[in-house]
Amino acid sequence: MYCHWTTRLTAILFTILFALPSFAENYPYRSDYLWLTVPDHADWLYKTGEKAKVEVTLCRYGIPQNVEVSYEIGQDMLPATTKGKVMLKNGRAVIDMGTMKKPGFLDLRMKASIDGKTYEHHVKVGFSPEQLTPYTKNPADFDDFWKRNLEDARKEVASDRMMVKCEKVDKYSTDDVDCFLLKLHTDKQHSIYAYLTKPKKAGKYPVVLCPPGAGIKTIKEPMRNIYYAQNGFIRMEMEIHGLHPEMTEEQFKEISSAFSGENGYLQNGLDNRDNYYMKHVYVACVRAIDYLCSLPDWDGTNVFVQGGSQGGALSLITAALDTRVTACVANHPALSDMAGYAETGRTGGYPHLNRINQMLTTEKIQTLQYYDVVNFARRIKCPVYMTWGYNDNVCPPTTSYIVWNLITAPKESLITPINEHWVTTDTSLDQMHWLRSHTEDAGNQ
Repeated sequence: MYCHWTTRLTAILFTILFALPSFAENYPYRSDYLWLTVPDHADWLYKTGEKAKVEVTLCRYGIPQNVEVSYEIGQDMLPATTKGKVMLKNGRAVIDMGTMKKPGFLDLRMKASIDGKTYEHHVKVGFSPEQLTPYTKNPADFDDFWKRNLEDARKEVASDRMMVKCEKVDKYSTDDVDCFLLKLHTDKQHSIYAYLTKPKKAGKYPVVLCPPGAGIKTIKEPMRNIYYAQNGFIRMEMEIHGLHPEMTEEQFKEISSAFSGENGYLQNGLDNRDNYYMKHVYVACVRAIDYLCSLPDWDGTNVFVQGGSQGGALSLITAALDTRVTACVANHPALSDMAGYAETGRTGGYPHLNRINQMLTTEKIQTLQYYDVVNFARRIKCPVYMTWGYNDNVCPPTTSYIVWNLITAPKESLITPINEHWVTTDTSLDQMHWLRSHTEDAGNQ
């Protein structure tokens, strides 16, 4: 039997919890001021045509304040269409957000100036989001395109003799978990680095691939997710740029600058589907599964993918491309309906290409069709667990719902309206237990 909690694990998680930076919270860290926003529908959802009202309170030291609040209302990630002011009386006021005639989300953005400082908050509510559909078209040759690229990569570096460098990392290993740093050559030109953690005890275990969030940066410290290996999983945390994770922060910044910013790679080669930077990334995720399934201590049955933001997108993409994947966990997936902004009045997904000149040309939109999560979501067959928050301004709820609506495989969701671009420690643990519940008996311990 696998343990679910140990004293040691609890200590690790408390260490992580208190080490989290302030940007991981909805409200300013240890601020004297706290916004409270309560929509008149408990689930923050309305039918198209219904009016939404939000009770607003601004507290100082927990005491409601009588202050003027200026606000604006606009569609999810789009400019405001309504502006106004309201005076909080007895610390409270009700703002009428109006309604939407089409499915989507409205965003109430508020500001209050007190003693020369400005305090901001926002809240999004949805209107019939279960009816949201993508802007991105589904190319007729989508499956052939990816089949050919995966076959080409495997021909270049055959899976049965994949070039792999592996070294044990003592600083991340413990009495019950071994950690290894890997370099995998995923095709003739590209490689990735990854940390592999697994139980020290001999046995057969499920494998979990964890693709990274967006950016050009080091792999987050493996100890952060060591509880997977402690609970009987072999887990691979990978990067996508072929950059050694022990490089200095300065080196990562220099490389980011060469890409015109931390996420500039998401624009690289976008004029041509065969030259787009993300092609080798998607292939690399499947090649990582090739490697995990070659391990002698894999249980031979269970293959999981799990990630958030860009990592959530890559998890869904891998689940669609590789039928060996038996379950998928994705938090607020990026790369979803990215070209949506090309239609006036429509919300698009991260990396929000509407903010960059000449990034939504006809040629680029055609390329995006082959890389957008929506067209992979249509093809997923394994069970999926997805979570997202409504207040997310990185991967907006509009595009998360679009992806969710397209998944026809067995699926479960955790919707956390107040959350921005993060999940709690408890949610992360629950996702591990969800994967455990989807582990098929492979005759192992």
